[in-house]
Amino acid sequence: MSEPRPFDIDPSRTALIVVDMQNDFVRVGAPLEVPDARATIGPICRTIDLFHQLRRPVVFTRFVAGPKETLLWKWSPQLRPPVNCCRPGFLRRYEDAGQELDCVVVIDELTVQPGDYVVDKYWYGAFFRTNLYDILLSEHVDTAVVCGTVTQICVEETAREAFHHGLKTVVLSDCVSSYDPGMHSATLKNFALKFGRVLDSRALAVEMGQPAGPAASGGTASA
Repeated sequence: MSEPRPFDIDPSRTALIVVDMQNDFVRVGAPLEVPDARATIGPICRTIDLFHQLRRPVVFTRFVAGPKETLLWKWSPQLRPPVNCCRPGFLRRYEDAGQELDCVVVIDELTVQPGDYVVDKYWYGAFFRTNLYDILLSEHVDTAVVCGTVTQICVEETAREAFHHGLKTVVLSDCVSSYDPGMHSATLKNFALKFGRVLDSRALAVEMGQPAGPAASGGTASA
């Protein structure tokens, strides 16, 4: 017999958090490139469409370098000049874009729609010193679905913070990515052990009362 679910998902109380799917992480040749992130674009698009169809909140987070150096920069020296990774307003040409793009902006394939939220953060977790929890409270959210990049860093930190804020938390296994397959797998295994649920995007759609097939999922872009 299968193990009982630790919690059910109420679509009317659920929000989607898309973590750091920005040009400086996803684009070819980006300073902090995560090549596997590009394979998650399609599933993330379908999940965003699902939440829009259900009129549920979608929150995009952006990792921002900040105006001055902090302790975090020691682990990501690309944030310093002359690279200026994740510095707002800094334009960079990427191999797959064919033009200069603002390095901190969410990739065009995941278009931020009117009514979506954008939360900027200076650290790994999206709840730390941001207004994210206040946004979720205002939307009467008790369940957070988390996707994006990097699995074992900003995604994991955000998902654990959601858990510690008392939110039922789901990480989408086909919508998260890492540059380290071993760390990716271990993070998902550990999260499911003690912090929340790990589902793929199609299983989530079914639990939220929607068909999982392509006709229902749609999608504004493909991987």
